[in-house]
Amino acid sequence: MVISKQKGVTLIELMVAVGIVGILSAIAIPSYFEYVARGNRTDAKAILLENAQFLERNFTEVNTYSNDSSGHELTIPFTTSPKTGTALYNISATLSATTYLLTATPVSGSRMDGDKCGNLSLNQLGQKSVASASLDADTCWKK
Repeated sequence: MVISKQKGVTLIELMVAVGIVGILSAIAIPSYFEYVARGNRTDAKAILLENAQFLERNFTEVNTYSNDSSGHELTIPFTTSPKTGTALYNISATLSATTYLLTATPVSGSRMDGDKCGNLSLNQLGQKSVASASLDADTCWKK
């Protein structure tokens, strides 16, 4: 009589492996999406700061935020974040002669829609703010 040894994986071993993969996924996937969101916020903040530098250079030359050297109404150079590709934030500016407010608003329906930091804002005094009920400006602007 010949005894054959079975080869393969039992159902219990397979279920243990699936359970381990599930637990690792439950931890890793939310962390990954948080890092992606933080990178997208960083890009929007960089564009806000770039627009602020543009406005400050204009103010140095013309002594106003609202008009260029020809007297025409000034517009900011970058109105979306990222600069190329699918927009995740719309960048808007409220300009007057002596003040400005730059705001990055998540695009409705994008992956940043409903972001925990909400709208990111920057004014002529360098004050950074957010429109968020759950996080303060320091937390959103430093991460």
